Amino acid sequence: MSGRLEGKVAVVTGGTSGIGEATVELFVEEGAKVVLTGRSRDKGAALAERLGDNAVYFHADVTREEDIKASIDAAVDRFGRLDVLFNNAGSSIRTEISTITAAEIEQSCRVLLASVMLGIRYAIEPLKAAGGGSIINNSSIAGLRYRQGNILYSTLKAAVTHCTRLAGVELGPYRIRVNAISPGAIATPIFWGGSERANTLSDEENAEKMNKLQANLAKATPFPRSGVARDIAEAALFLASDAGTYVNAHDLVVDGGRTWMFNNNPID
Repeated sequence: MSGRLEGKVAVVTGGTSGIGEATVELFVEEGAKVVLTGRSRDKGAALAERLGDNAVYFHADVTREEDIKASIDAAVDRFGRLDVLFNNAGSSIRTEISTITAAEIEQSCRVLLASVMLGIRYAIEPLKAAGGGSIINNSSIAGLRYRQGNILYSTLKAAVTHCTRLAGVELGPYRIRVNAISPGAIATPIFWGGSERANTLSDEENAEKMNKLQANLAKATPFPRSGVARDIAEAALFLASDAGTYVNAHDLVVDGGRTWMFNNNPID
């Protein structure tokens, strides 16, 4: 452990699987105290127990404003402060413009965009009290380019990226940095139905699906492998740490060069 987050307190939403789980593990390795949130009580509790006293699971659904506020309050109550918020929670969206419904739009907005904006809102005062800090929003290259996701998902991720830039400008005077990460072809269970679906499969079944997915996604980038959750966790670590102290209102693309492929195929 190099202690790049020593003394810092972080909240990671969607912290029970995939990118969130990898980030929680890395943040704790680097000395942070972490409140990880999510809807899977069993996985969250097991992860917190495995990581020890510096990790606490808080059951929360990011579509509920009260849960977002309560998770940030829990970090301050348990550890005395807040230094980092990673708005990571999300979901896959399976819909097309020709069949989309108002209900799908509303639900997707709550998960992918409203949760980010409300997370920022409720983190402001604790971060001010700490003398500043870092907010990181998980966006996507789908918000940058055509054919990286369907129209609803891509539109909402573009909104997350733009919100990040505007919030970074507004909150910069308080030494609160707001940045986004736009992952590319990252192998996580979201590709076969998300953490809820993964929880219904055996370890062997999930491992088999992950191996096949990594092989397929390796073909979707000029870099000779697929992205993995740890790649995004490392990017989040940089933005959360003092090494990223002058990075603000920025979208950090982590895609192995995927965005700039001339003839790239969809990854979902």
